[in-house]
Amino acid sequence: MLCSTPYSLFATIIFATLILLHPSNAQLSSTFYSNTCPNVSSIVTSVIQQALQSDPRIGASLTRLHFHDCFVNGCDASVLLDQGGNITLSEKNATPNNNSARGFDVVDNIKTSLENSCPGVVSCADILALAAEASVSLGGGPSWSVLLGRRDGLIANQSGANTSIPTPFESLANISAKFAAVGLNTTHLVALSGAHTFGRAQCRFFNQRLFNFSGTGSPDPTLNSTYLATLLQNCPQNGNGTTLNNLDPSSPNTFDNNYFKNLLNNQGLLQSDQELFSTNGSATISIVNNFASNQSAFFLAFAQSMINMGNISPLTGNQGEIRSNCRKVNGS
Repeated sequence: MLCSTPYSLFATIIFATLILLHPSNAQLSSTFYSNTCPNVSSIVTSVIQQALQSDPRIGASLTRLHFHDCFVNGCDASVLLDQGGNITLSEKNATPNNNSARGFDVVDNIKTSLENSCPGVVSCADILALAAEASVSLGGGPSWSVLLGRRDGLIANQSGANTSIPTPFESLANISAKFAAVGLNTTHLVALSGAHTFGRAQCRFFNQRLFNFSGTGSPDPTLNSTYLATLLQNCPQNGNGTTLNNLDPSSPNTFDNNYFKNLLNNQGLLQSDQELFSTNGSATISIVNNFASNQSAFFLAFAQSMINMGNISPLTGNQGEIRSNCRKVNGS
C-alpha cells in the first residue's frame, strides 16, 4: 500500500470521497493503463523508494516538478525537455528552475523501468503526476487516485515558465492571480502551498527577508525573531546563496500539517509561505487556521487540489506524443 500504515484507513476515505467529488474525467482516467501497463503505479513507487534511500528530499523535488510543469503550457512534461534540437530555450533554464529544479535523473530511471515493462505506452507527463502522488504518500501524506492519459508536449516555453510559475518573492495577490489563470482557487493555493511541509529551499530564495525586506533596511517583521536568528546562522549576509534550509524545520522529511502550524508562529520560510497567514484580511487566513488544526482536512484538500492541478490543459488523444526519452522530443 502506498500510504503509511497510520493513514491507511484515511487513505481509503480519501479514495471514496474523491470519486464523489471528482467524477471520472472524459479524457483522463485512473484506469487509463489498466490493460496496457497495469503495474505502472508500483513501478513508479519502487523507483522513488530506491531514490529516497540516498536522497530524503527527492519526494519534495518530484512533487515540485509536477507543479512547475502544469503551470506552463499545462501538464505536458515540457519542464523535462533539455535544450537542443528544436528546443532552443529549455524551461530548465528559466529563473524558477535554473539550478533549483531537480529529480530529472529519477524521472529518467522511472521512464527506463516503464519502457522495459511497457515500451512506448506511459507518457512523461503521466510519470510526473504519478511520481508526485507516490512521493507525497511515501512521505506520510495522503494517497489519491491519479487521473491518467496525458500525452507529452512537443515544445518548451521558457518565457512562460518565467512569467507563470509563482515565485517566493511575490505578493499574495500576484500569486493568487497566477493560480486563477490556470483555474485554481484560494483553497487550492493554500493546500498546494502545504507541499512545503517537506523539502528544502536555498538561502537565495528568502534572504531578502533577513536583512533588507522591501527596502526597509530591516528584516521582514512577520518573521519570528528566534527563527530569524537560526536562519541568519545558515544564511549570513553575503554568504552562500545555495545553502539548503528545511522548509519545515519541525518535520523536514514528513508530509504533515506542521507547515501550517509554523505559519501561525511566524515561522514560514519563504515570503510566499508566511503571506498566507500574515496578509491582513486575506481569505487564506481561515484556511491556514483550519489546516493547522485539522490534518485530515488538509490531506483531503491537498489530494483534490493535486487532481485539479493535474487537469490543467492536458494533451490527450492524438495530441502530442509519448516520448521515448523524457528529455527530448522523439526524432530529435
